[in-house]
Amino acid sequence: MANLSELELQNLRHLIGGYDTTHCKMQEYADCAKDETIRQFFEKGAKSAMENKQTLMKFLQ
Repeated sequence: MANLSELELQNLRHLIGGYDTTHCKMQEYADCAKDETIRQFFEKGAKSAMENKQTLMKFLQ
């Protein structure tokens, strides 16, 4: 793990939580979408949020 300050850890926690929330909401919107184009749009957003979360989680290893 890199030497992160307490502020950097708090910022990471905040960002990771935000991406997790975004992923959950986008996936729910995709699941509820009737239109295929809209569903794909939200699925792409959910995937992107999860990828960003996983990238940030690497800083904690």
